[in-house]
Amino acid sequence: MTRTNTKKMLRNLAALAAVNAPFTMALSLDVTNQTAIKQVASTVAYDLMKWYTGNITNTSTTIGVLPAPYYWWEAGALWGTMLDYYHLTGDPTYNEVTTQALESQVGPNFDYMLAAQQKDEGNDDQAFWGFATMSAAEKAYPEPNVGYTWLEMTENLWNTQVARWDTANCAGGLRWQIYTFNDGWNYKNSVSNGAFFQLSARLARFTGNQTYLDWANKVYDWSTAIGFVDNNYIVIDGAGIEANCTEPTPYTWTYNGAIFLYGAAVMYNYTGSQLWYTRTQGFLDAVSRFFSPFDNSTNIMYENACETVDRCDNDQYSFKAYLARFMGATSQLAPFTADTIYTYLSTSASAAAQACSGGDDSHTCGQKWYVGGFDGSVGPGQQMSALEVIQNLLVEIAVPPLHASDISTSVSSRTLPATETQPQPTPTKTNAADIRRLSHATLALIILTSFFCCILKFCF
Repeated sequence: MTRTNTKKMLRNLAALAAVNAPFTMALSLDVTNQTAIKQVASTVAYDLMKWYTGNITNTSTTIGVLPAPYYWWEAGALWGTMLDYYHLTGDPTYNEVTTQALESQVGPNFDYMLAAQQKDEGNDDQAFWGFATMSAAEKAYPEPNVGYTWLEMTENLWNTQVARWDTANCAGGLRWQIYTFNDGWNYKNSVSNGAFFQLSARLARFTGNQTYLDWANKVYDWSTAIGFVDNNYIVIDGAGIEANCTEPTPYTWTYNGAIFLYGAAVMYNYTGSQLWYTRTQGFLDAVSRFFSPFDNSTNIMYENACETVDRCDNDQYSFKAYLARFMGATSQLAPFTADTIYTYLSTSASAAAQACSGGDDSHTCGQKWYVGGFDGSVGPGQQMSALEVIQNLLVEIAVPPLHASDISTSVSSRTLPATETQPQPTPTKTNAADIRRLSHATLALIILTSFFCCILKFCF
């Protein structure tokens, strides 16, 4: 089915649903109307940012991070979401606080390695901050005021991870943890290695540097050889090194499949290879397991390992955000996936808007999008997930991720700090000193009042 026909079908379903729809305080989302999408995204973003108070408390321990019990990595994920929000909606409301937050966590070597976060920082945690800085570079987001560009800090982060590639156990791969004293030191997980794969692919595409391309292939090949990615492109959680990674943990999570999906799409876009076309399609087929939890909730996203049995934790509440984010990005770089992805995202976004009907304001978002309303579960992860699935309906009108050659650049003579001792792959330097966004949309209105909405009942 073409995207045009899909949109017509959704309009017809919306009209039919409106006849029998009860009064509700949920957000009213017309998935075919860009202005409506931006308005709803604005409301959800406003509610998401209520969870962040670091710019109000304004202390070195609170700027850039979420309050307890939310971990450091989820703050990095939050700023990646807010970069998406600006890029997709054009609303710059949160740019200043986003930049301040990303600058606050760079660390002494500008690589997002911080002594204060040693007990919280694993390879996957660090990578989520790298997703944000890489996204800032690809979106030509205004450069930080720390002496390094977004690209250079992503390269610095990547250099720390390539130095931790562990061939002594399981013939390669990153461990979950960076520090020996943290639980999980003896575990290698898919999210750490998938993130390293994806960042390598994105750096290769952005800079044209062969080193990054070689590592993207190397990490992917290791992930398949060790069994973290199976023949059906299903991504499992990981395995311990005690048995040489031969006893895998079989759980599947939305964000693992999402990270590999987008990495494969980037590789397809950069290389034009039929092999990466096949892999991208394979991962897209595999993530279908994260949709349609019940017969009457077709194409609605859910976290299948924990959501239907009420076992998700604070981390897992946010995982759907990254599936939505990376599916949207995949549809840009691998256009053959766009129709399928639009069907998933549009249906899920409508259901998510219905779930945003709780709290004193009547538009706080819940977790379970398939229940037809608010389920009482609240938090930054729930808000992020709703925001990403809604705002990614706008990817078809957004500027795709750029290459360094698309951006006005100046040659940089900077090197990593003298204290840096990690081996370096001498990546291409592409300092963008005067980067500006290519285009801006007008400021989206923040919805301050409740209103009638038509509830879509998805039964297809």
